[in-house]
Amino acid sequence: MIYDTVLAKSFSRYEQKRLGYGAFVSCLFIVFSLCTVFKPYLGPVHVLNLKLLVGVDTKMLITGSSSRISKVEGKETKKEELLCSSEERTEFCQARGDIRVLGKSSTVYIASSKAITLEKNMSRSLKPYARKDDVDAMIRVRKWTLKEVNVNQKVPQCTQNHSIPAVLFSTGGYTGNHFHEFTDIVIPLFLTARQFNGEVQFIIADNRPWWISKHKPLLKKLSYYEIMDIDQDDGVHCFPRVNVGLKRHHKELSIDPQKYSYSMQDFRDFLRSSYALKRFQAIKIRNGRHGKPRLMILSRKRSRSFINTDEIEKMAKSLGFDVIIREAGKSMWGFAHVVNSCDVLLGVHGAGLTNILFLPENAVFIQVVPYGGYALDWLATNDFGTPSKDMNIKYLEYKISLEESTLVQQYPLDHMFIKDPPLIGKIGWQEFKSVYLDKQNIKLDVNRFKPTLQRALELLHK
Repeated sequence: MIYDTVLAKSFSRYEQKRLGYGAFVSCLFIVFSLCTVFKPYLGPVHVLNLKLLVGVDTKMLITGSSSRISKVEGKETKKEELLCSSEERTEFCQARGDIRVLGKSSTVYIASSKAITLEKNMSRSLKPYARKDDVDAMIRVRKWTLKEVNVNQKVPQCTQNHSIPAVLFSTGGYTGNHFHEFTDIVIPLFLTARQFNGEVQFIIADNRPWWISKHKPLLKKLSYYEIMDIDQDDGVHCFPRVNVGLKRHHKELSIDPQKYSYSMQDFRDFLRSSYALKRFQAIKIRNGRHGKPRLMILSRKRSRSFINTDEIEKMAKSLGFDVIIREAGKSMWGFAHVVNSCDVLLGVHGAGLTNILFLPENAVFIQVVPYGGYALDWLATNDFGTPSKDMNIKYLEYKISLEESTLVQQYPLDHMFIKDPPLIGKIGWQEFKSVYLDKQNIKLDVNRFKPTLQRALELLHK
């Protein structure tokens, strides 16, 4: 009441009203200023603690990654991670952070600044070749170990720092077999390294220098850097990211476009670019106005060779083909261009058929399947028949009769190998290979085979 009396004596009713409004506005201004100053300290404490403890983004939670992302003043700093995957045909690991590669001990260290207890120490061993369950192949591949260690422990010090990612893989296994070089190494390497657009360092274990020379055009397109032979390197190479091992599809000469960002069509486009192949499409025959379609007869010297090539050539020419006879040579560049110039490729089941990869789109591929029962039929279908369909190549298959095989000259007609070819599991791979792949040649019955070549011509009309 005393304040009301003082105000009444000092100010008129109108002036008191103005003073009240002014005081109210001043109070609001003071409260607003205080809130602004202390806002960072007024947020819910439990939410702040959750962010500090978890420190991951939603992508990490969805994928199950061990990645850790911390935010400091709006910047993201990615810390170390080790992600490993074991699939039907391969296993591989991806390491990020402070990665140190020591070739002498076949070890990749993931140096971590966080405290690592013995229970949480991560260690993984693998052989970086994409045919993991094949014992014969894997005994030729060196084992590598990935270790997550505390940076304060005794860790090899970097002798050379690299600012780009690295891919470490082996050229052991079945290297030397053209088919396996592509299905176990080249296509998996494309799948693993293409994402880096050339900005990647290749590290090769179990190195074979001739293999690098053979595939040089493709390797140079995948990586702009000189390949590192880790077997001969005593240094400690440090990278921000390293992939150990290669991704691959479980089917031969194949890529699963639903799982990966690429397809076999993408790989074939990449091959065309790497080898500067000129032809994209095979000849399309229309109303008789066309050049002659070109047929390559792929010859072999040691086994599964045609012993009447001249007869096959003569019959093919009578149908209107321009025929060339070639054996796959040492020059990948030269042979790739010859294959790319053809519209039809004819060959007996074997590693040389891998060269269908260089055929133009909509070309015709004829695989001659040697005598050998279900097992050889299965190999022919899974190694080349099924994969060719994903390459946009038209596939034809010709299974020879017993009379077309030279095996009838080596075994009596009532012998198990002739009468009832056994499965591989029954006699073992080595004996199966010795009989049906190494000792067999083919005398093609040109009259029986003629409809297959006629069908190839029909396919070139479509």
